[in-house]
This record gives sequence, structure tokens and C-alpha cells, in this order.
Amino acid sequence: MRCCATSADGGGIAPERAEPETPGRGTEIAVAREWERIDASLLGGLIMVVGGADAGKTTFARWLYRRSAEASPAAFLDGDPGQGVFGPPATVTLAAAVPGDGRFPPGGPWRRMFVGAVTPRGHMLRHLVAVARLVEAARRDALAPVIYDTSGLVDPRAGGLALKLAKIDLLQPDLVVAIRRNGELEPLLRVLRRRRRPRLVELPCSPCVRRRDPVTRRQYRNESFARYFSGARAVELDAARLSLVPRHVPRFNQLVALEDVQGFTLALGIVVATRPLLRLLTPLLRDPGDVDNLRLGDLVLDPETFAHRRILRSEP
Repeated sequence: MRCCATSADGGGIAPERAEPETPGRGTEIAVAREWERIDASLLGGLIMVVGGADAGKTTFARWLYRRSAEASPAAFLDGDPGQGVFGPPATVTLAAAVPGDGRFPPGGPWRRMFVGAVTPRGHMLRHLVAVARLVEAARRDALAPVIYDTSGLVDPRAGGLALKLAKIDLLQPDLVVAIRRNGELEPLLRVLRRRRRPRLVELPCSPCVRRRDPVTRRQYRNESFARYFSGARAVELDAARLSLVPRHVPRFNQLVALEDVQGFTLALGIVVATRPLLRLLTPLLRDPGDVDNLRLGDLVLDPETFAHRRILRSEP
């Protein structure tokens, strides 16, 4: 199985492992009868799970992954950069199953891409590129099915409909599973019901799903960042010898991604000094010489409390 990060010269390295499951997103799953009735012949290739916030997408996606992983080289694509179940916020992650092991999160090799924000809104092009690169990697490594747990952005007024349709057109999923809470998915479903591909399965929202308010969601991200940076160390890089994207001077406490030659994320970092060398707080485990590109995010992150805020466009 070749789904792993690569070194700066393009060669393979020992597989990385997905981070432990995020606490607070329980491991027990109450299986709805409608789930069990899904035609097993549909459960192959790329399966996109869509729905609004707090509709139970992740619960269903985890159940579907566990059902698939013991019998096939399945993978889980955690596609929510704000409320993901493994990996730090501002990223999307593809993790492969260990053959014969249906536990969650997947214990096999992983790849990660940096979105740079905790929502696709305002970052849709980068979000699309990140997800497409991970799906491409999964197909190249013959991982199937790939269970893609999407973000909860579905509001047409915020670009949610356009984003979901762009993903479907770009990624060409084999199946879309729509988790309906109320009527929030109707604009998307009116389009998909008229198409022969992808196949569409519509499921009601589980009555067990609990809504989370914005304060709870922000606290969840703070805790995820704190857990990710718990073993971080200071690393110095010569920014003049790196490609910086976008081409700006990093600012104090800015969240950045250290990327390999293929553009996959090796680790995240927090800028703690910019002169004379760029100094980052990062859990990067390997030689910093593997870093080919430094991608600047749209967040500043307090390395003590891990509270975060978006960088405003007008800021210097």
C-alpha cells in the first residue's frame, strides 16, 4: 500500500500513521435501519457523504468505513477542515485501512493537504484542489471504497451548492449519500435526482444527532490544535531558500504548512519568529531539508491557548 507522504526527492518513506481519534466524537455508533438497507452493490469506488452541519454525516461515514474496511483496501477522506475527526483543523486528510482491520480511525498510511482555513468558504479553489489531490492519490493506490466525509457547507447563498456540484463534476463519485435534516439539501438533490451518475441514496437525519453551537465548535478546534502541537519543537528554516505560497512575508503566529515536493503536507507550523531565520513551532519529525514549500494559511494561532482567528485582508 503506497498511500504515504513522500520525501523531498520524490522517494517513498516509512508510512505515517493517522492521529488518534479526536475525543468528544464518540466511538459508539447507533445504526439506523435505513443504513442496513443500502444495496451493497453500490458501495464501491468513491462515496461522497453530504449533508448540512450536525446532520450526522460523520457518524454514517464512520459506520460505512467500518463496514467496508475489513473486507477491502478501504480509505477514509476526512474532508471537513473545521470539524474533522482526525488531523488538525485547516487540513483535509486521506487515511488508509490496515488490511483486515475495521477500527476507526484508519491505522494505515495517510496523506494530508493544507486548506489554510477552518471553512471552505472563501477558500473554495484551494479546498477543491486539496480534495482532488487526495482522491487522485487514493485511486492511484487502488484504495476502494473511499468514504469521503464532506464539510457541512451546503447553503447556496454561501456557495455551498456550487461547491458540492463542482466536487461532483470534478471527482466523479460513484455514489452520493445525502443525509437530510430538513430541506437544506433540496437545491442539490433536485439536480442529482435527474442524473444517472452518480447514483444517489437519500437518508433521513438520525434522531440521535445533537447540534453543536459555535462556541462548542470553536472549542473543538482549539482542542484539536492543542493535541496536534503537544509534541512540537522549534525549527529554523531559511525562508529565502523556500518557495512561499502566497508570496508574502509570514507574520507572527501565522499557521503555515510545510509541504513536500509533491505538495502534500509534512506538518503544520506556527511562526514564532521571522528574522534572521524563520522560526516555527512544529511537530515535524523528519529532517527539515525535506521541506520544499511553505504554504501560508489564513489563520493566526496562539501557541499557548491555541485560540485562533482569521487574518483579515486589510491587515498588513
